[in-house]
Amino acid sequence: MQERSRAELAGARRIVLKAGTRVLVHPEGRLALVRLFGLVEAAAALVRQGREVLLVSSGAVELGRQALGLASTPLELEERQACAAVGQGRLMALYEHGFSRLGLLCAQVLLTQADFDDRVRYLNLRSTLLALLRRGVVPVINENDAVATEELRALEVFADNDRLAALVATKLGADLLLLLTDVEGVYAAAPSEPAAAAGAPLPRLDDPAALPLEVSGAPGAAAGRGGMRSKLRAAAIAARSGCHAVIASGIQPDVVRRVLAGEPLGTWVPARPGLPARHRWIAFAAAPRGVLHLDAGAVAALRERGASLLAAGVRRVEGSFARGDVVELRGPAGELVGRGIAHCDAEAARRWCAGEPPAGARRRHALVHRDHLVLEPA
Repeated sequence: MQERSRAELAGARRIVLKAGTRVLVHPEGRLALVRLFGLVEAAAALVRQGREVLLVSSGAVELGRQALGLASTPLELEERQACAAVGQGRLMALYEHGFSRLGLLCAQVLLTQADFDDRVRYLNLRSTLLALLRRGVVPVINENDAVATEELRALEVFADNDRLAALVATKLGADLLLLLTDVEGVYAAAPSEPAAAAGAPLPRLDDPAALPLEVSGAPGAAAGRGGMRSKLRAAAIAARSGCHAVIASGIQPDVVRRVLAGEPLGTWVPARPGLPARHRWIAFAAAPRGVLHLDAGAVAALRERGASLLAAGVRRVEGSFARGDVVELRGPAGELVGRGIAHCDAEAARRWCAGEPPAGARRRHALVHRDHLVLEPA
């Protein structure tokens, strides 16, 4: 088999660029205008080459904080929403100015988790983004912090837009996800350790899940919500969906062009054979509404025989979900086995697992059919 190389990246036609808060804002809180407009120019250059570009940008909350004269990013939900509401317009105005002076249009797209949970809205989002790309418009995508109360309360749903960028890349069938951050890439140890500080980042990473949990990036300023762990998760989502991912420093000059030219910047996570579109939605996009805890026999049947999940193999039903919702499947030790679409609601599932199948269903009917099931890599 021919050894894969970064030369594959040069052929990327549809590219998702993600810039985190720490790239767009200096450590002392000033907006990094040179970097922001440099990113705009890099995106415009790709469009002129006939490529399609989607830009996922953080920074709205931080810009709003500055405009409101706050010394630090507030923790209170309503204050963060106020910052987002003020900052979002300012952020978009900068992008509109930058792209218009280069003869291009951009469009604001604000998203929440609900846009991915609902399959119809998920498909409508794809249609909208594709229509913009066909017309040479650069979508500028951000989490809708002004109304997304769950995201701001948890501070971790899209993790500074890393997961959002990965979901956009998988939904659009992108060829490359470029995650721009304030570190050079992924290190084999935590960046605070001397071995990591003295060495270079990993040039290639085939299995992000194999890295130890402490490899989570350097402790960052309060401006950003993401970390290296969230970027690794995003890269894993993209790669498993057939999209290359690169985690690189957005502080580096001309980083976008250089990555696409095959220069060994940052850490490359190569694409794997992609999942079908519906399976991508089950595996990554929709938020799980419950958990089915399986016995060892059920896990073996799913992994070794490609079977559907029968009620007899479920030890416990957790959460409140409806028929058609996505649920997690977890093994005897609590490990994530996969995700699937539930055949019935949670209460019916509990009765079914206790030996009382719903009307019209037999004991051997599937609680989660194998066609609506995505397993985690073994």
